[in-house]
Amino acid sequence: MYRQFLARPTHERARVVLLCAFALSGVISFSWLARIPSVRDGLGLDAIELGGILLVGSIGALATVFASSAIVARFGSARVFGVGTVVMSAGFTLMGIGPALASLWVFGVGIVINGIGGALLNVPMNVESARIEQAYRRAVIPHFHAAFSVGAVAGSALGAACASLGIPVAIQFAVVGVAVGALRLAALAAGMVMPGAAVHRSRTPRPSTSAMSAWTERRTLLIGVVAFAAALSEGAANNWLSLAFVDGFRSTEAFGGIVLAIFIGCMTIVRIIGTRAIDRLGRVASLQLSGLFGILGVSLFGLANLPQVALIGVALWGVGAALCFPIAVAAEPH
Repeated sequence: MYRQFLARPTHERARVVLLCAFALSGVISFSWLARIPSVRDGLGLDAIELGGILLVGSIGALATVFASSAIVARFGSARVFGVGTVVMSAGFTLMGIGPALASLWVFGVGIVINGIGGALLNVPMNVESARIEQAYRRAVIPHFHAAFSVGAVAGSALGAACASLGIPVAIQFAVVGVAVGALRLAALAAGMVMPGAAVHRSRTPRPSTSAMSAWTERRTLLIGVVAFAAALSEGAANNWLSLAFVDGFRSTEAFGGIVLAIFIGCMTIVRIIGTRAIDRLGRVASLQLSGLFGILGVSLFGLANLPQVALIGVALWGVGAALCFPIAVAAEPH
């Protein structure tokens, strides 16, 4: 079977392996998001303080994202992905040690390192997904994000199970971090990155004039706005849904993890079937329809007094958020 896999065309092999890499990102990210209540309690934080520390991690990730395009251009997707794997696994382990020691500093350092590693991983993964879509000459990028969502459901379920069993976050994070890191490196060795990527190896790389000029174009800026809005919508749900149900509806931490899994599950279904909708309706109409579902879901969730109504809002929110970021990634600025 392995020989048959190796006999496949390069872009087909890369697609299968990259789907696995996206799924692994979902597992590691959401296995800890489902444990946010335990992290919050272990560090003795309130909601505002927790939001502040999450923001610090996001700043580190954001700064790395801005530099990642130049880093990938110079060193290539494979090297950046490998370094990002090691960095993220180290940061993820520290994030579990922090609450165990009741140390905000250890957790803070861990979440910054984790964010930097995640940014180093995400950029080459999305670059490779765009290259694979170009090879197939049809919409396939949503399938990669669907794989992420499948992994996210598994990660949320894993976090909920660990919470129910009383497994400390330090043990959970260390085991998940090492296991996912090893599998990511295996995916890289199995041919995740297609050969032929442009890599500039000069020690003093100069930014391309055409690449820089793209940021002065209205279309490029609008694509950036769409990507930002999509990431904001999805990120807000990822970080706060479980905690919102625990604090707002007096739910258990395990149920909060299930709610997060429902959100991701709805995203997964839409991302799997969404490629046909994009091909038939077009990217603009698909994006507009997604926006309507997202606004309806967020409004229903925010105004709900009953957890049952809030769950319906969560589901609609997931449907609306599913295709926005994949569409932005696949959009061409020119």
